[in-house]
Amino acid sequence: MTVPEAGDYVMIIGLTGGIASGKSTVSSMFGKWDIPVVDADRIARDVVEPGQPAYGKIVRAFGEEVLFEDGTLNRKALGSIIFNDEEKRNTLNSIVHPAVREEMKRQRDDWLHRGYAHVVLDIPLLIESELDYLVDKSLLVYVDEQTQLTRLMERDQAGEADARSRIRSQMPLGDKRARVNETVDNTGTVAETEEQVKNVLAKWGVIKK
Repeated sequence: MTVPEAGDYVMIIGLTGGIASGKSTVSSMFGKWDIPVVDADRIARDVVEPGQPAYGKIVRAFGEEVLFEDGTLNRKALGSIIFNDEEKRNTLNSIVHPAVREEMKRQRDDWLHRGYAHVVLDIPLLIESELDYLVDKSLLVYVDEQTQLTRLMERDQAGEADARSRIRSQMPLGDKRARVNETVDNTGTVAETEEQVKNVLAKWGVIKK
């Protein structure tokens, strides 16, 4: 197994962004430097699968009306319940968020025990959920508001009003910028973004250019 060239230390990198900012594109780049990525969104889906502890807690809290006939979680039905009910939304978060955090830590530690020098934690809500205590350095994938709007409309075939509403539901990328260690501007080409990521990793001593 080849690990990134670096000093004799471990660095946990927090990767974050916003809807249609291109975070997934950046996340996929780390494989080029043999840096594993722990994906919070994927874990959030996995921890609510049937048989998982969080799944049972959700069913007990919200009833079987949030399930499909095959017993899997009906996210749309659950979403409609919590959308306008802060108390129920908090109940759901109190079930899912700890499960996600524990699994993220488990996967992180597994990669480290396997000898990797660095691990990326891909967490969309790194800032909002105040999870930056889990990482040593944080990296934001940034685009300007117009680029974000245009890309979201193109990606999801969404109308402008719907796209703007979805963007407004999140913390503005400009606000996140002041809360992270480094930012990569993803308004240009993929190659330009990758060069920025490479420069940041070299600055942090994670790779050698």
